Parts: sequence; structure tokens; C-alpha cells
Amino acid sequence: MSRPFRFGVNMLTLDTGPAWREKCRRAEELGYDVLLVPDHLGWPSPFPALVAAAEATERPRVGTFVLNAGFWNPALLAREVATTDALTGGRLELGLGTGYVKAEHDAAGLPFGTPGQRVHHLERTVTELDRLLGDPEHLPRAAQRPRPPLLIGGNGPRMLRLAARHAEIAAFTGGRQAPGKPEGTLELLPAEKVAASVAAYQEYAADRAEPAELNILVQQVLVTDDRRAAAREFAGHADGVDEEQALEVPTLLIGTPAQMADQLRERRERYGFSYITVLDPFLEAFAPVVEELKGS
Repeated sequence: MSRPFRFGVNMLTLDTGPAWREKCRRAEELGYDVLLVPDHLGWPSPFPALVAAAEATERPRVGTFVLNAGFWNPALLAREVATTDALTGGRLELGLGTGYVKAEHDAAGLPFGTPGQRVHHLERTVTELDRLLGDPEHLPRAAQRPRPPLLIGGNGPRMLRLAARHAEIAAFTGGRQAPGKPEGTLELLPAEKVAASVAAYQEYAADRAEPAELNILVQQVLVTDDRRAAAREFAGHADGVDEEQALEVPTLLIGTPAQMADQLRERRERYGFSYITVLDPFLEAFAPVVEELKGS
């Protein structure tokens, strides 16, 4: 039996406090289930932004999508997580990843490390968070016990194994560093590559007592009456996918709202993706799809 859909919006920009709160209230009004904040220099600081989002709204959960583990000491992160969960009334979902932009670490005066070193630090962070937040003597105390739900995002084998062992939510980015492009420039993975990552994850997660929720981050929501023309235009300036692949790749939604809803139903059946995240520039464009799929 398929999980019901959930919908999140990743909030990328902050102008003023009132504007931030109004955007959060608008997302709630449109039916989004989770208000999310990423973790990049130059963008909003995740935890205060999430506290403000929770105070401005009543129903949605709030979450990090995703924290750059290299920015964080595990003990200090445990304090931030517990405080934020308490202040939001147990509405926090904690998303973690390794980080992928070396320039941000350089600007912060923090080591970047090899891919293996970054995954090792994330593994240690997850282990320490479980230990600290699961300790009944740890202060401050999180509202959710033993800790807030954990989302881990990534595609490599070690990341997939880590998510299978620890995460209540496994997030698939569907992107990779574009060859020959500036660091941090991602290209979309074709559908068969995403399918291979999901299959590998499912193999690693075969012994789980409870299946995890599977998340996909949708990079573009292209509303159109002509799917093929929009896919052709997208492929003309995108890296990694051609016109045919753009019609199938699960990190794109192309068509009318009804067609997009059908695409998400098919992708839930094919990949297991029931938790769908979009970026905040598409907050309004995606809302009719949320309305159509809500509760299904």
C-alpha cells in the first residue's frame, strides 16, 4: 500500500521578518505539509528561521533540508535541535547531508575534506545525535522522543546505507556535480540513475522494521499545455538530460496541474516517492497539484 503524499517547500530567501512570516502563512494556506530551510552561506540561518515559521503557522511541520554536517559540531547541533524542537512544539524534522560546496567551507574557515571524510563526519554526527538526544539527562530536552525524525539526503552507496540504518526519511537529490562546471553546479540524473539509487537503497533497507518515507526534491515546476515543447526548451539549456529524459526525470514536473499530479502518482508507484519537496519560487505554481493530491 502506498504512503499518502506529503508536500514540502524549501524556503530559500529571507527579505524581512514580516515577509518571511507571510510567506510561511501562505504556504500553510496552500496546503503544504512541511516548511523547510536549507543550509548555505548567504541564505537564511536554519534554526531561527524555522522557529519563526512555526510561530507564524499552526499546522505545518518544519525542517532542515538539509543541514551541511560539516558546519556543525555534534554536541552544539544537539543543543540547537533540542531547543528548536521544544520551541516549535515538537514539529521539527531534522534533515542532514554532507555538504557539497567547498567554497562555503573555505569562507567559514572549516575543513572540507574528501568525500569519504565528509561521510565519516556525517556518520559520527548521526551517532552522537542519537546518543545525546536519546539520553534522558540531556538538556535542553527535545519535545519528540527519542529525537525528532531524521532525514538523510544523498545518492552514494555509503550515504544510502547510512540512511537505511538511521533515517525515518530517505531523500534523493537526483543531481550530481556537472562535469567541467563551477563547483556546486548540479546536473540532473536521468530517470534510470535515480531508479538505480532507489533500488540500492531498498536493498540496504531490506531488514528495516518500518519502511522509511522516500523524498524527492523537484528542481523545476514547468506549467504548460505542451509538455514536449517545454521539455525541449529545458533540455536546450540544461546539463545532463535530453528532451526525452526531461519528460521522465523525477526531479522535473512538466505539464498542466492534472498532468503533474499523474506524474507524481506514477513516480510514487515506480520509485516510492510520496514526500515531494519543491523550491519556494514554485510555491504558487505547484499549489494546484497539492490541492489535487491532498490526502491521497
